[in-house]
Amino acid sequence: MSSFKGSYLYSVDSKGRVNIPAKLRKHVSTEANDNFVLTRGYERCLFIYPQDEWQRLEQSIRQLSGTNPKHRFFIRTLCQHASEVQLDGQSRITIPRELLEFSGIESDVKIIGVLERIELWNPRQFEEYQQAQSESYEVVAQTVFQQ
Repeated sequence: MSSFKGSYLYSVDSKGRVNIPAKLRKHVSTEANDNFVLTRGYERCLFIYPQDEWQRLEQSIRQLSGTNPKHRFFIRTLCQHASEVQLDGQSRITIPRELLEFSGIESDVKIIGVLERIELWNPRQFEEYQQAQSESYEVVAQTVFQQ
């Protein structure tokens, strides 16, 4: 089970390649074999799942109802943008052009470890996302942990 955490600022080259930080790579399980699934995330970020984590997510998705229109929309949207990628010899992945456009990632990318996945953000959009939150981290934490 992956346990990604931390925040890093990297560059994307002209071919859409970005390095995955070593501190995140060390948490990729051997079962993933340096294979990942990259797809559209929420709030215009991108999600990167190691192959084994993607398989766990797929199991959950398969439990959704094919007769529910919202479930179908979610599955279609997630899967149509999914791309299998592998680390190259320099520990980079290539981000497909359509996902770069969706996320607004240009030359710089904010890479965030979020437990079972890695998120890629346009740094400016991530800053705007954080500033747009109407409640403080402490208030949200209190709500989240209030069972």
